[in-house]
Amino acid sequence: MNREAAEKRGRGAETLACWYLRLTGWRILARRARVPGGEVDVIARRGRTLAFVEVKQRASIEAAAFALDQWRLRRVAVAAERLSKRYMRAGDDVRIDAIFIIPRRWPQHLVNVWQG
Repeated sequence: MNREAAEKRGRGAETLACWYLRLTGWRILARRARVPGGEVDVIARRGRTLAFVEVKQRASIEAAAFALDQWRLRRVAVAAERLSKRYMRAGDDVRIDAIFIIPRRWPQHLVNVWQG
């Protein structure tokens, strides 16, 4: 798959993840937030929880889990640390989540996937 097609597919997966989050009570604060050293696909808030979300679209849950490696999570963690000052409120719980987008299945939301 060429880079342009992969980019388009990734944006589509992020859009599905955002709709899923909205339907489950989350408010989307930002998409594709980039800082030196990292990037976050979606930043969302529900109540006192601020989530930095990595989105993976693959053919199976196993393939999505394999794609969510420590290197990628570390980049999300760096971005979350640098962006949290902008989005965090006093008393917030901050976490890094993942959403897997698998064909013909509901999105799978994994909570607190980074314990760095």
